[in-house]
Amino acid sequence: MTKKIKVGIIGATGYAGTELVRILSAHPYAELTSLSSVSFGGKDISAIYPGFRAGMRLVLEEDPEKMLAHCDVVFASLPHGLSQEIAAKAIAAGNRFIDLGADFRLEDEKEYKDWYDCEFLDQELQSRAVYGLCELFREQIVKTDLVANPGCYPTSVALGLYPALKNGLVSTEGIIVDSKSGVSGAGRTLSQATHFPDCNEAFSAYKAGSHRHRPEIEQTLSKIADTKIVVTFTPHLLPVNRGILSTMYCERKTDFATLRRSYEEAYADEPFVVVLADGEYANIKNVRMTNCCHISLHEDPHTNKFIVCSAIDNMVKGAAGQAIQNMNLLFGFEETAGLPLIAPAI
Repeated sequence: MTKKIKVGIIGATGYAGTELVRILSAHPYAELTSLSSVSFGGKDISAIYPGFRAGMRLVLEEDPEKMLAHCDVVFASLPHGLSQEIAAKAIAAGNRFIDLGADFRLEDEKEYKDWYDCEFLDQELQSRAVYGLCELFREQIVKTDLVANPGCYPTSVALGLYPALKNGLVSTEGIIVDSKSGVSGAGRTLSQATHFPDCNEAFSAYKAGSHRHRPEIEQTLSKIADTKIVVTFTPHLLPVNRGILSTMYCERKTDFATLRRSYEEAYADEPFVVVLADGEYANIKNVRMTNCCHISLHEDPHTNKFIVCSAIDNMVKGAAGQAIQNMNLLFGFEETAGLPLIAPAI
């Protein structure tokens, strides 16, 4: 029987942190031993989220450093700028560290400063971080102790375009990314845009051409294609709790059958990626509460465009689930261990 690893979560009461708690509470090889929250230190997490009362009773620490001596792996679900110092201390204490924030995602410090108004505190620490998109960088992930968990939009886009770009089957110029996200993507802190009367029965774009996930998307796509890629990226807010649907438009360089074959071959052995049949469309309902990504492929012969639709649950594959998938890789567990594969029917 595999000995359980001890797990701590910093920022356990935000949406992504709470999703980590929910999924890890049923993980066969992990034991939740420590949770922290600046806002709710000293309280039991079940007092904040009553849905945990049947199976999760842990008092929230206010100081996250107290958990480091008692964990094998630490997840940080914090706003950008807050993970670098605690990551250094966690690794010095012998922990693996998985950051769900943006502090280790971008390789270029100038871009990090331009988009997040923060600087790299430790260049060596930054250089050892591995971008944790498991399907693409699995071999590098298993060798590190510091994982930068990808953003939600970048996850849906990279998985959606990977086979086409890797095999040079579409043009690297003029790629358009049109994404829609549920309201939980904005986090737990209320804003005017996520206030119920404003987002209910509404649908609008936001930060068109200026969303901070764009450099992360371009960084990953450029690595896949081995050339610099610039995209037009526009996100939208859907009046639903969960889910991301990204639609990508590319100029194709081959026939549709070859493109479909490249996707089926690339993802044939990937447990969390499903390439849908011709005529099917990726739908956020069908990936809800799972760590799966559904991809549907389409063509527009009139404009010679290749169209990819990619659906994920932004809280699972786009955040907590992917972080646990990274944990499974780091500790040599089955990659699917503890992760949901089947969406609820309603």
